[in-house]
Amino acid sequence: MVSVRAGGGASSPWGAPMDRALGLARQAAGRGDVPVGAVVLGPDGSVLGEGANRREADADPTAHAEVLALRAAAREIGEWRLDGCTLVVTLEPCTMCAGALVLARVERLVLGAWDAKAGATGSVRDVVRDSRLNHRVEVVAGVRGDECAQVLESFFRARR
Repeated sequence: MVSVRAGGGASSPWGAPMDRALGLARQAAGRGDVPVGAVVLGPDGSVLGEGANRREADADPTAHAEVLALRAAAREIGEWRLDGCTLVVTLEPCTMCAGALVLARVERLVLGAWDAKAGATGSVRDVVRDSRLNHRVEVVAGVRGDECAQVLESFFRARR
């Protein structure tokens, strides 16, 4: 079984990709979408795809940052299998997105903030490490977690 490990701050190897994901999250907030950003890195660390939530902008319930980033990466490499790839995301994925990670055969998930209401990669549920599925995803958690949480808190505070 794959374990959850702490990811570190801005100086960790995940700091720069998380910075890119945070920028995407802020773009989503500017459009009125929940500020979540995601980046898919290839095995060599290159950016293969990225996405920011677009549910409101596109009136699409599946337009989560993670799904959009996975689609972009698959288009980039011309293959649905994202073997050896890493998804870096500002908020713990929901059940739909966790399932997409498993189906795409993503090797690693790097997340910022945990989602105590809908998280499906270790908090509320743990879809990515369900032994009944055909693939498991390594989880690196808490990369710039406070900063990722603050972006979300600011967004929702402004809406209240």
